[in-house]
Amino acid sequence: MSFFPAGPHPSAGPCPSEGPLTDPGPAQTSSDRPERPAPDGGPRRRDLLAGAAALLLFAAVAAVGAWLQHDGHALRSPFPPLEAWWHPHAGPGTPLTVLVAAAVIGYGPSAAARLSRHALPWAAWAAASAWTWSLALVDGWHRGVSGRLLETGEYLTQLHRFDHLGPALRTYTAHILIHSPQNWTTHIAGHPPGAVLTFVALDRIGLGGGTWAAAFVMTAGTSLVPAVLLTLRLLTGEWRARTAAPFLVLVPGAVWVGVAADGYFAAVAAWALALLAVAATRTSPVSRAAAGFGAGLLLGAACYLSYGLVLLVVPAAVVLLCARSVRPVPYVLAGCAVVVAAFTASGFEWWQAYGLLRTRYYQGVGGIRPYGYWFFGDLATVVAAAGPASFAGLRRVLAARGRFSGGPGREPAGPPTAPRGVGALLARWQGEEQALAAVLLPCGFLLAMLAADLSGMSKAETERIWLPFSLWLPACAAFLPRRDHRGWLAAQAVAALLLNHLLLTSW
Repeated sequence: MSFFPAGPHPSAGPCPSEGPLTDPGPAQTSSDRPERPAPDGGPRRRDLLAGAAALLLFAAVAAVGAWLQHDGHALRSPFPPLEAWWHPHAGPGTPLTVLVAAAVIGYGPSAAARLSRHALPWAAWAAASAWTWSLALVDGWHRGVSGRLLETGEYLTQLHRFDHLGPALRTYTAHILIHSPQNWTTHIAGHPPGAVLTFVALDRIGLGGGTWAAAFVMTAGTSLVPAVLLTLRLLTGEWRARTAAPFLVLVPGAVWVGVAADGYFAAVAAWALALLAVAATRTSPVSRAAAGFGAGLLLGAACYLSYGLVLLVVPAAVVLLCARSVRPVPYVLAGCAVVVAAFTASGFEWWQAYGLLRTRYYQGVGGIRPYGYWFFGDLATVVAAAGPASFAGLRRVLAARGRFSGGPGREPAGPPTAPRGVGALLARWQGEEQALAAVLLPCGFLLAMLAADLSGMSKAETERIWLPFSLWLPACAAFLPRRDHRGWLAAQAVAALLLNHLLLTSW
């Protein structure tokens, strides 16, 4: 089985066939060759400035938060902008995190370039799993893994109320408000029933308890990596996907994938977008219909896992724009309709529940937390989850815009026997399409997070809530010069290790 389709597709651009993909040589593209000398020391210095600016934003927001909380609890957060406590510590996962980080930094870039198309997604998933598990174990087995989803307010604490699913779903909205009889715990009240039903299903098949729930969340959550690689390959080209792989693995946001249910939500969203990309790039009507319907099912499921994932409509539209195809839309809508119909028939009405959630949100700390601070605080949590390399890469992507037609290492413009003339022009057009997609994709996720920020319904805790969007940003680091990749990977690892060892996170 391969997560990457076996052959190239029109919108994906030409790429080598089966087997390892080796460095095509010294050929360079506009995103890789040196830019004209600049007074500030050139593009590599600007990369450093972009990464440093992101870290400075986080530090400034944290400093302002500490000052605002000096005489009270105005921000309703223990360590703003993160939901965490200052608690330097180490644990059994500490040496494991160092070993995994060293392996990815030392061998990740070369392995991503040399592994076969079939092996790369599996290897990346395995590495992401090792990274996430080791980070979780820094807090110890109980605090970091088995007991995490059993804490007050979590889903597993009220599974007994779903012994009879029909009545539980029909009366779900009656328990959302704080003053309603037997109101739901925080996470169940704050999400549609798809989230808690996942853990109910695990319990019903004999995988109940905190350990199995944590293992499921981390296994599912880390599968986001091959899903993103598939999407990148189809829309932005083989080389961009390969060079992005180590950065998608060694992401600071893995601190919250292990173990917050939002990591699982992020994976469902990522596979929905991956199937949408497959549907948009298929030439076979049957394949397009199957992938499009599957994408619709997962997009619908995502909206019943978290209300905020309706914002997936933004990156989904960008995926279709990058593929220049709307042909999958009817199948996607059909898939979504099946999910909506199933939940509605069970007695749960999404819009009614969301309206009640808004009321509950302002009944609790959401109504107290100041919007002015958290607008910037939420953006700072993206820095913590995505890491400095993401913003250095984002600078490269946005600066290049439509000027580049390939990525670091340059994907070959076509097979060695590709004809000149029309064939060469077609290859160049495909390269420019991929370059445009590389710019548009991260912009789609940034727009979704900005919309959530402006809504006022995302004040704090966005380091986990926005994982379905922020975990895509490290792919931008693929556009940094290849000679700098190990340095930026080290920066990502250090950021994650500092977060996990200096702070005791809530998730």
